[in-house]
Amino acid sequence: MLLYKLLGFEMVQSVFGVWDYAIMAATMVVSIAIGLYFRFSGGKQATNEEYLLADRNMSILPVAVSLMASFMSAITLLGVSAENYYYGMQFVVINISYGVATPIASRLYLPVFFGLQKTSTYEYLEMRFGPHIRMLASLTYTLQMVLYNGIVLYAPAIVLEAVTGLDRLISILVVGLVCTFYSTLGGMKAVLFTDLLQSALMFGAVFSVVVFASIQVGSFGQIFAIAREGGRLDFSNFSVDPTERHTWWSLIIGGLVTYLSLYAVNHTQVQRLQTVNTLERSQKCLWWSWPVLSVLSVVTCISGLGIYAVYKDCDPFVSHSISAIDQLMPYYVVDAMKEVPGLAGLFVAGIFSASLSTISASCNALAAVTLHDYVGRWCKVPASYAPWLTKLAACGYGLVFLALAFIAEYLGGVLQAALTIFGAVGGPLLGVFTLGMFTTFANERAVSVALLSGMATTLWISFGGPRPPVTKLPLSVEGCGFNVTLATAAVTNPSDYFYLYRISYMWTSPVRIVFILPSSSGFARVPVG
Repeated sequence: MLLYKLLGFEMVQSVFGVWDYAIMAATMVVSIAIGLYFRFSGGKQATNEEYLLADRNMSILPVAVSLMASFMSAITLLGVSAENYYYGMQFVVINISYGVATPIASRLYLPVFFGLQKTSTYEYLEMRFGPHIRMLASLTYTLQMVLYNGIVLYAPAIVLEAVTGLDRLISILVVGLVCTFYSTLGGMKAVLFTDLLQSALMFGAVFSVVVFASIQVGSFGQIFAIAREGGRLDFSNFSVDPTERHTWWSLIIGGLVTYLSLYAVNHTQVQRLQTVNTLERSQKCLWWSWPVLSVLSVVTCISGLGIYAVYKDCDPFVSHSISAIDQLMPYYVVDAMKEVPGLAGLFVAGIFSASLSTISASCNALAAVTLHDYVGRWCKVPASYAPWLTKLAACGYGLVFLALAFIAEYLGGVLQAALTIFGAVGGPLLGVFTLGMFTTFANERAVSVALLSGMATTLWISFGGPRPPVTKLPLSVEGCGFNVTLATAAVTNPSDYFYLYRISYMWTSPVRIVFILPSSSGFARVPVG
């Protein structure tokens, strides 16, 4: 029950009406219909080229939007809004890093993968270094994605339970099976086109929060006026101290490395970028995904400020209306938007769409890795059997995600750790690909040792010991209308904690890169034997 209690959701009386349920049902039905359509149209998913790469003839729009949808999970939407409410809007600076990273990914990394025309990103590592580093990187990616998607499926199910009273296990079953069904039957084409629908719902969810909050406080501008009074619009932290949680430098540099680890070398994204027929079109997909991602990110940040403007005199967390800050946005929907037919349903559809897009992308990507990096390594698969094995793998991964989500409440500590593991391996893998593409000294032995030691180091920094608590911006309960006491948190001295445990999470990705690059050079010079 650890994760369930941590997220803090409890059963509530359903606030869903007919329109709300209609929106949710329509989302699921249309997603299934798209999967069925692509199963029985075109080439009917008879080849792996069509199933995994959409015959490499997709248009730019669905690919660009899908790149964003795969990046923005439900966990991100819920977390970013709470971040801006409780810690201020400095986090929005991270969007600058996306603009810096896009030309780097499109001009330096993407041409290498696109030129090879390989289905699995990790095939490059065998060509550059050898089979062992390919297998190590592929296994790392598989473990990373399997653990992460268990959380991606479970967390929004708790949201639905909080909003509607519908049992979370039913939600997990419905969403998990629908996602597995359409991604298994329809392949990459179904994944890309359902991402279009789901992205529209994600935008609709966060925009509805901003619009409704603007109406409640009087105007859109009033949101920023109230946020400024509450200290939420302070962008003045230019500190280079790595123990500062969010600064301009940590957000831009840390965001740059995070973006590159996802958009430049992550197999899930690289596979999508190869569904178009030319490098120029692939680069355009990446360029167009940047503004789409940034707009959703900025609006989600503003939604947090909008909720703050509504609750500035009666904070839900301090007043114990919620027990974890990540449930702030769904609480606002339950508390403030329930009287408008369809808005609660739109919000929940948007949150689940964020999960559907991430999970369907992972099913397809992991199926490709399984066939090419594992099965294909040990035996030659006849062309007539390959599509069936790939579909079986996609379905299997969907069921694994479903199983992890079902047992999440009993393995809460493990699955919470998976969120950190997801970030801990991205930086080292980016370092490995960077070494392969832009250096000549790195060899398989050196890179393997550097990758393992780099992941061990960053996992140690992340899990090695207690970290100092993060101080929230000022909160108030003066307008709650009932007896609520604003508790004073115990003051702790950050210097009492070991220095490495005080480093901001935004700096851990750059630290991984800094460790990988020079260490591989050193290991390469160590004689064998």
